[in-house]
Amino acid sequence: MVSSSAQAVAAADDSQPGDAAGDAADGRKPDGKGAGFTGTYRLLVRGKNINGNTLLATDYLNHFNEIIMLLEMIPSMPECYEDAITWQPKSYADHFRDSCFSDAELAILAYENAPQNYRQAFDATIEQMDRLVLEALPRIKALVEAGEEGPLQAGILGVTRKLQSFVDVASSIINGNMDTLDQAQIDKVMNG
Repeated sequence: MVSSSAQAVAAADDSQPGDAAGDAADGRKPDGKGAGFTGTYRLLVRGKNINGNTLLATDYLNHFNEIIMLLEMIPSMPECYEDAITWQPKSYADHFRDSCFSDAELAILAYENAPQNYRQAFDATIEQMDRLVLEALPRIKALVEAGEEGPLQAGILGVTRKLQSFVDVASSIINGNMDTLDQAQIDKVMNG
């Protein structure tokens, strides 16, 4: 069991070149990202709330579930906009550093060593979600200030549905059910 990031790195450093721990013959990722010990981290995350194939954790999605919940409260409690406006994008590592997740350090290291196909699709999805929230908040403010409940509800529903669709996509990536996010998929969510 790994109880610290130092132990995880030490465990990763014990792997031999060319063994199942790495992605390349020298045990390092070909693109130079992360330590390159995907196989080792797959062993370390067994029994944890981190997917053993993708090396990603659904706990990160709580950051987005929080803003969805706040936005959904605004039509009945417009003062919740003040809480929503404080929401800011948060990196995967920062989320886990700030969380009470029991395996936070391992989650960060596993993410850094996640297979690139999953990591790239995941990061692209998160980028879309961050952008969606940041662009929606000023529009929601205008709707709150206008004081018309119907347009406010409709505007928030449109945003939260898109966000939830992206959360579903991110969850599918985390769980290894998809490993790409192309422009057609983004357009489908944004126009859906």
